[in-house]
Amino acid sequence: MHNASLQELASALRAKTISSVELTQLHLERIAAHADLNAFISVLPEASLAQARRADERLAAGDGGPLTGIPIAHKDIFVTREWPSTAASKMLAGYTSAFDATVVEKLGLDAPGGAGMVTLGKANCDEFAMGSSNENSWFGPVLNPWDKSAIPGGTSGGSAALVAARLAPVATGTDTGGSIRQPAAMCGITGLKPTYGRVSRWGMIAFASSLDQGGPMGKSAADVALVLNAMHGFDARDSTSHNRPDEDFTRLLEQPLAGLRIGLPREYFGAGLTADVELAVRAALAEYEKLGATLVDVSLPNTELSIPAYYVIAPAEASSNLSRFDGVRYGHRAAQYSDLNDMYQKTRAEGFGWEVKRRILVGSYVLSHGYYDAYYLKAQKIRRLIANDFQAAFTHCDVIMSPVSPTVAWDIGEKVNDPVANYLADIFTLSVSLSGLPGMSVPCGFGAKNRPVGLQIIGNHFSEARMLGIAHQLQRVTDWHQRTPVA
Repeated sequence: MHNASLQELASALRAKTISSVELTQLHLERIAAHADLNAFISVLPEASLAQARRADERLAAGDGGPLTGIPIAHKDIFVTREWPSTAASKMLAGYTSAFDATVVEKLGLDAPGGAGMVTLGKANCDEFAMGSSNENSWFGPVLNPWDKSAIPGGTSGGSAALVAARLAPVATGTDTGGSIRQPAAMCGITGLKPTYGRVSRWGMIAFASSLDQGGPMGKSAADVALVLNAMHGFDARDSTSHNRPDEDFTRLLEQPLAGLRIGLPREYFGAGLTADVELAVRAALAEYEKLGATLVDVSLPNTELSIPAYYVIAPAEASSNLSRFDGVRYGHRAAQYSDLNDMYQKTRAEGFGWEVKRRILVGSYVLSHGYYDAYYLKAQKIRRLIANDFQAAFTHCDVIMSPVSPTVAWDIGEKVNDPVANYLADIFTLSVSLSGLPGMSVPCGFGAKNRPVGLQIIGNHFSEARMLGIAHQLQRVTDWHQRTPVA
C-alpha cells in the first residue's frame, strides 16, 4: 500500500480493505526501518494512531472526505500542538506550540471542515528554512534515499526524502526561494509552490515573509492536486492571504495539451547547466511535443540578478523575523549571563547555526542606516523588473518550462564550506519566488550517478490547476514519478 496513489488509498479505506490504523501502522514501521535517512525530527506513534482511530470512526459514520484517514508528514516549519515545532533549530528544541498552523488545521482532524488526514510526524529541514541542501539542520543532515551519500536538496529535504522513500504518501513543504521544487527534483517526486498568498502562512515559522509559501509534495501531480484542494483558501489571520473562491485543482488533469505553448527561457539553458540535466529535460520537452504542445523561445533577461536580489531581500526579512528569538519568551536561553544584553548575545550565539547567523548579519547590514537605499530598496526595484520579465514572456506562451536545478544532487559536505556555490544552485527557482508565481517540479529522468532530475513548470498567477494538468499529462506517458529507490 505504500506505493498506492491517494485515490487508491481513499478507495481502499472506503471499501474497508484497510483501516486508517493499519495504514498508519504500516508507515510508522517503514519510518522506523529507514530511520537512517534522518527524514523525521519527531515521530509520536501513539499520537498518530490515536488520530487514525478517530479517522476510522469518521469513515465508519460516513463523514469522511477524499483524504480522511490517509497519513501525511508536516515540515517542521509548521507549528503543531502535539508534536514539537523546532524549525530544525537548537533555538526551539523541545518547543511545542499552543495551536496548529492553518495548513495543519485544514489537513487534519480537529478543525471544522478539516480533511481528516493523520499526522505521522514532523519532517527534518534546514534550520529556519535557510539552505539548499538540508545540511543546516541542528538535528543533522537528511540523506537522499536514491543515494545516501547525496543531499536531498533543501530546505524541504526531509519532506522530499520521506515521500521518495515511501515513508508517507504525501508531505507539506515550504518554498521561499525554491525549497519545495529543488528537493522534489533531487529526490524524484512532484512538488508544487503555489502562487504567493494561495496557502495561508499563519502558523508557519517565518523566514522571509514576502516570499514564504507552503505547498504539497507527493508522488504525482494527481496526489498533489488533491492535497492542494484541502490546503488552499483564504485565512483572515494571514494578512497576505488572497480572498478568492475555492477551487478544485483536479478539474483540468485530463485536459488535452493540443495548442499549448511552452516557453523555454534561453537564460535557463546556457552556461552552468550540466549536460545530464539538460538531456533529461529536453527528453521531457520532446514528450510534450508528442502530446501536441509547441515550444517557444522566450527571454527572462534579468534572471542573473535574481540571486543578488534574493540574497538581499530574504536576509533582510529574516533579520527582522528572527529578532523574536531572544531567550525571553520561549525557546533556548543561555545558562549563564551577566545582564540582559549578555543574555541576548549568548542565547542567539548558542541557539542559531552558522547559516542563520550569516543571513541575520547580512540582513541587518542591508537594512542599516546608509545602506537601505543602496541595497534593500534597489533589490526591491530589481524584483519588479524580474516580475515584469515573466509577464512579458507570458504574452508569447502559456507556461514556462526549465530545469529546476543546474545539477543533480551533490554529495553531502561537497559545498558546505562554500555558501555561494549553494546559493547558485537556486538560480532557476529564485526568480519565480521573487515574482510570486506558482512553480512546480516534476520528475523527468536521471542524471549523473543515477540521481533524479526535475522539470520545472512555471505558470502565471493562480494557474495551478492548469499546471497540474500539464504535469499529469506527462505522467500519463512516462513512469519517472513511479520509480522508487532500490532500498
